[in-house]
Amino acid sequence: MPDAIADAKRALRADLRERRQQRSEASRAEDAAGLKAQLDALVERTGARSISCFLSTPTEPGTHDFIRDAVARGIRVLLPITRSDGLMDWAVADPEGEIAEGLYGVPEPVGEVLSPLAVNDVDLLIVPAAAVDHTGMRLGWGRGYFDKTIGSMQHCPPVYAVVFDAEILDDVPRDVHDQPVSGVVTPTQTLPLAASRR
Repeated sequence: MPDAIADAKRALRADLRERRQQRSEASRAEDAAGLKAQLDALVERTGARSISCFLSTPTEPGTHDFIRDAVARGIRVLLPITRSDGLMDWAVADPEGEIAEGLYGVPEPVGEVLSPLAVNDVDLLIVPAAAVDHTGMRLGWGRGYFDKTIGSMQHCPPVYAVVFDAEILDDVPRDVHDQPVSGVVTPTQTLPLAASRR
């Protein structure tokens, strides 16, 4: 049975990846502006002063402007750095800081590296996703970094996944290690989904 789940995830990811690659430059810019407004409002509403976020790839909803402005407003933003052992280190976002290609070709900060435990101090987690369903189940891109991080946090704050509007689905394939999220943010809306974590 686990093979059927893995196959379903693989097929859905391939479909979603292809759709993302077909988005036009104009719609990507519009989506990034919409996402920034939604994330700004979420941070304001939650009163978060320390957050984690991710540096978006060109095909993901854009987070770079949001991160830059959040730092300018005095919010501490931690950015993930992938490790070969499946854990993530973190770095404090610096708008002047260098960005390099990480372990799997995703953008990551260059700078002082903080341990995986650094994320335990944030008030809000903003994570990437391929899709999210209405129960808060998140489909990631298959490496398990964010599931491990969320699952290991003793006092996990709200976790919001970032996707495009069409990536909120009725149901996503799930495995025992998959972690639900508290809500989802798209370029047009922010939806609370799962019950509060722990």
